[in-house]
Amino acid sequence: METIAIISDIHGNATALETVLADIQQRRISRIFCLGDLVGKGPNSDRAVDLIREHCEKVVRGNWDEFIAGDSELEVIKWHQALLGKERLAYLSGLPFSIEFWMSGRYIRLFHASPRSVNERVQPWDDLELRVSLFEPSELCGSQLPADVAGYGDIHGAYLQHLAGKTLFNAGSVGNPLDLTQASYVIMEGNYGSGDPAPLNIQFVRVPYDIERAVQQAVDSQMPHLEPYIKELRTAEYRGKGQ
Repeated sequence: METIAIISDIHGNATALETVLADIQQRRISRIFCLGDLVGKGPNSDRAVDLIREHCEKVVRGNWDEFIAGDSELEVIKWHQALLGKERLAYLSGLPFSIEFWMSGRYIRLFHASPRSVNERVQPWDDLELRVSLFEPSELCGSQLPADVAGYGDIHGAYLQHLAGKTLFNAGSVGNPLDLTQASYVIMEGNYGSGDPAPLNIQFVRVPYDIERAVQQAVDSQMPHLEPYIKELRTAEYRGKGQ
């Protein structure tokens, strides 16, 4: 049996990311996959990118990664771009769309928001037809096989559902959780790379971190949109509009 830690939506919160990475290391998990949104919202996008590149075996792009790596006249985007620099922006631009592999006889597809787009938001209470569609591939995916297990990030709320004999999960958010004020990630345990049926375990982990340290880093950085960001960290209440 092998274990994979699946993290997502760091959003420039280096304090939360460092705490989660320490928890993963303590569990002696060496394989880490990241489901995107390394940057934006928080003050330490540069540090977040560097840590993800150092520790993660596979990384997909999120909507914020794509947006910030592109052209924009918005001052908030320019602020994050200046912090990141050209080399990190080029790294974000080159991230793949999905991670796909066999594990314990299940075909697993991991992506940021949906198998069709980094911008399509799917909530756990959405129509069953929409949620079931997350198992189906698109031309953006690495394979045209339907997934037995689909995992994603984007919505900043962890959950697991069994639908039509398949498993759908959301890893939640490391740096900007909007369900509980604790960082979230998932551990998958099974026979990695194997198409033979075997036990498969999906475990959700919540990690408390020093929120006030993260708040002070945001204050010290003089980042844009400071107050909504601080409120989200302290309350896990969504500010509205795009995540």
